Amino acid sequence: MIRRRFAVLLFAVVAFGLSVGPSAQPADASTIVRATPLQMLARLATKAEHYWGYSRNYFPTWIDADGDGCNTRYEVLIKESLTTVHIGAGCYLTRGKWRSVYDGLVSTNPTKFQIDHVVALKEAWDSGAWAWTASRRKAYANDLGDGRTLRAVSIASNDAKSDRDPAQWLPPLTSFRCTYAIWWVDIKVRWHLSVDSAERAVLRSLLLRCSAPIQTVALA
Repeated sequence: MIRRRFAVLLFAVVAFGLSVGPSAQPADASTIVRATPLQMLARLATKAEHYWGYSRNYFPTWIDADGDGCNTRYEVLIKESLTTVHIGAGCYLTRGKWRSVYDGLVSTNPTKFQIDHVVALKEAWDSGAWAWTASRRKAYANDLGDGRTLRAVSIASNDAKSDRDPAQWLPPLTSFRCTYAIWWVDIKVRWHLSVDSAERAVLRSLLLRCSAPIQTVALA
């Protein structure tokens, strides 16, 4: 009887382990990088950009990955709201309040915000995503696994930034520029993207003037 009970218990444990899948397993230490911003920058290869062949259609955006009725755009808005959001039918959001980290705009109207890929889709393409599989590009375009990748920002700042890198554009809110540079590097490390020489020079110049907290990046 004892052996039978042990066998049943062992089967249940094994079955549970299989049912929860890889996401329930502890992160492999080899997929986590901890370093200062300058050390993170040093991890990035310097390469000329791959300027040709880009299409936004290669990066399917705003999917509902968890099937809860709210796509990626709304998931970011819900997460970044400064107040508790009420989620209505069709993921209609009310009672939220947002602040654009690029220029400081604050509003309770979510339509005044766009979801920015901090490292723009075309910049990602030029920096290595041109060689990715379609599924990896889709994962990048909807990356909710790292809060630095996607941010709710004002329409004006998102339009001004477009697909420019830090050598061409920096947030008008100067107090955010250090954070922006750090996030940019962290995202490129996460997704194994490269930098061009001008981009590296500007990032290094910025980071030398910034505080150097240890960053933690989970490699994608």
